[in-house]
Amino acid sequence: MKKDFMYLTTSQFAKIHGVNKRTLHYYDDIGLFSPNKKGDNGYRYYDISQSIDFEYICMLKELNMSIEEIKNYLKKPTSNKFIEIAKMKEEEIDLQIKKLEHVKKVLHNKRQQVSFCECLQDQEIRIMECDEEEIYMLPYDFFNDNLTQLFKYIKDTWSIEQIRVGIGVYISLDKVINKQFKKYDGLYTVALSHHSNVKSFIRPKGKYLCGFHKGSWDELPIMYQKIIDYAHRNNFNLTGYAYEIGLNEFVISDIDEYITKIMIKIEEKK
Repeated sequence: MKKDFMYLTTSQFAKIHGVNKRTLHYYDDIGLFSPNKKGDNGYRYYDISQSIDFEYICMLKELNMSIEEIKNYLKKPTSNKFIEIAKMKEEEIDLQIKKLEHVKKVLHNKRQQVSFCECLQDQEIRIMECDEEEIYMLPYDFFNDNLTQLFKYIKDTWSIEQIRVGIGVYISLDKVINKQFKKYDGLYTVALSHHSNVKSFIRPKGKYLCGFHKGSWDELPIMYQKIIDYAHRNNFNLTGYAYEIGLNEFVISDIDEYITKIMIKIEEKK
């Protein structure tokens, strides 16, 4: 009686492990995982002790090992083989965790940007205290544009995950003051993580004069002039570069709803 209690039908075993019993039949047919006992009536009976083995097989499948690879291992399992597989999968998991952390950070930042845009007026200027942050910079003059080549170059230089963070442009204050907006200095993106082989710059902590423009890019020079006038009226020096970046792309259906953020570091005149 006690011994029989240790055996489960295919339906019972499938229910315990949350799989379809057809999956168990398939695994048995291909020799991946078979019941320890088959009755005279042809019914399959699984030993309860097989549950751990089955869960390890499921785990390896979830970690993208093919059925053939798992079968090859199970033909003659050894400690060394398992240690090799475990080490390889741990490294893959670490990479996946890092990638998911980046995705989570991108989603979090974009959610905050979109929520912020909901409370903006059409044209606003604010003084904002900003933390220090690393940005990747890519000098680019925007002449003879080949967008296909440009996107590939950005992807190869920064990575596709970095592109999803958002790509902005930067321009020198001399060009802003002289209204030379046809030739920006380059592209930038806020770094997800530090890479020594990527050209980067630490945008310093401090107060920034931030202009928020709603509408097409053609009208950005008007916002720049408003920022310059605001700085003069309030006795501020503008320093460094002007940085532009879109805040609500992917959540709008009309370019007139597009919000561009312009930020320039300020210092009070002595």
